[in-house]
Amino acid sequence: MASVPVPVVPIRQEDKALFKAVNDFAHNYMSQPSHDNSHDYHHILRVVSNANKLLEAELKSNPDVKYDTTVIFLAALLHDVGDYKYAKPGEDVENQISNLLRKEGASDELAAKVQTIVHHVSYTHEVKNPRKVIEVLSKFPELSIVQDADRLDAIGAVGVGRCFAFGGAKCPDQPMSRAIGHYEEKLYKLSDMMKTASGKAMAIERKKILESFASQFLEESRLSFQLE
Repeated sequence: MASVPVPVVPIRQEDKALFKAVNDFAHNYMSQPSHDNSHDYHHILRVVSNANKLLEAELKSNPDVKYDTTVIFLAALLHDVGDYKYAKPGEDVENQISNLLRKEGASDELAAKVQTIVHHVSYTHEVKNPRKVIEVLSKFPELSIVQDADRLDAIGAVGVGRCFAFGGAKCPDQPMSRAIGHYEEKLYKLSDMMKTASGKAMAIERKKILESFASQFLEESRLSFQLE
């Protein structure tokens, strides 16, 4: 089996073997047949890339904020592990990440921190319990980077593609216009939920792409006749 290329990101030298092992796991986990291409390993790579961009921008604008970069990039790799939309029956979604990290040699502290951050990345979790997310952010600023990185991949041109891919895989009996409805339900809201200044700026630009696409889609799909 060919080795999985490893993202070159700024983590501690002593954590590189751990990062490689986790990258291999993420590749295999996200490449399962149960995962459609809206939530695959390419999505993981884009989130890692977004996290890298956000980290660079935030360090320039807020040099006093200290981030654990190993935590950021491990959480970015693992943020969709145990996602309820794809989790299998019997999968230990509560402890799966911390168990994996300890198995690969991570300390209990590092494993618990990454697990906690991953548990609080999702939009659904924040909507249900916003105070808890604020509490975790106050302890672990790394969450702001990972959360924004994931949400950026849900909007813009890539977000358009992912929304249709997910709809085709999970809701094949519904029309394509259902994806446009999801923009109003969730995606348009993401720019106001970004935690970093750089993430918010990027999200505002990507939201414009969604809005432009939705307008054009509705124009092209409008029927020129009435239905009896």
